[in-house]
Amino acid sequence: MRSLVPVAVLAAFLPLGCSKSQPSSEQPAAAPKAATITVDPSTSGTVSGVVSLKGQPPKMKPLDMTADPGCPTGPQPAEVVVAKDGKLANVFVYVKEGLPQGNFAVPTEPVVLDQRGCRYNPHILGIMAGQPLKITNTDTADHNIHDMPSNNPPFNESQMPTDKPVVKKFPNAEMMIPVQCNQHPWMRAYINVMSNPYFAVSGPDGSFEIKNLPPGEYTIAAVHERFGEQTMKVKVGPKESAKAAFVYPAAQ
Repeated sequence: MRSLVPVAVLAAFLPLGCSKSQPSSEQPAAAPKAATITVDPSTSGTVSGVVSLKGQPPKMKPLDMTADPGCPTGPQPAEVVVAKDGKLANVFVYVKEGLPQGNFAVPTEPVVLDQRGCRYNPHILGIMAGQPLKITNTDTADHNIHDMPSNNPPFNESQMPTDKPVVKKFPNAEMMIPVQCNQHPWMRAYINVMSNPYFAVSGPDGSFEIKNLPPGEYTIAAVHERFGEQTMKVKVGPKESAKAAFVYPAAQ
C-alpha cells in the first residue's frame, strides 16, 4: 500500500542545515577599493598589551560531543571563557577610532577557518572586507558552516572531510558575526570583518599586538563574547610602542 503521507509533511522532518548548499542571498563580492592610504614604516608604531580576567573564572559545563562518533569521545573544555592564571584568551582587540580616512590595502592571502576536533579553529578571527576566508575541514566528521550576519550576505553549507575548501568574502565591515554548525550545536565561532588591518586576538597568555600604526591618538576596543566591550585611549608616537591593558571582572 502506498504511503499517503504528504511530501510536505516528510519535508518538515528532514534535518536542517545538512544539505550541500542552502539557499542564500550570496552575491559575488565586489572587488576591494583601491588603497588610498600608505603607512610609512619608518614612523609607524605598535600597540600591545594583555587582557586580564579579575576573579575566579565562571565554571563552564564541559562539551559533550559523543553524539557523533567522528568527534572526540571524552568531555571537552568549553571555549566561551578561556582563562589561565588570570589572563583571558579569545578577546578581539581593534582600533575603533582615530585612523586616517580612506582605504587600506586588502590582503589577497586568505584567512583560514578550520573545522578540527569538532570545533572551529580559531574561535575568534578578524578579516578585512574583501579578503578571502578559506574554510577547511580536517576532521573525519561531516560539518556544516552557517554564518548569521546582519550586514553581509549569509551562507550555509555542509562540508565533508574530502570536500575542497570553501572560500567566501565579506563585502561589508561587521563585528562578531556568529558562525555555527547545524549538525553540532556546540560548535561556534565569531568573525569580525574590518575596514582596516589594525586588529588582533588575545592569545592563551592574554597578550595581543597591533603593528604598523601611523602615529596618532586612537581608541582601542576589546570585545569578548561574554564580557562585552571595553575601550581606552592611547597615543602612539613615531616608532613608539604604546601599551593597553584591559581587565574584565569575572563576576558579571
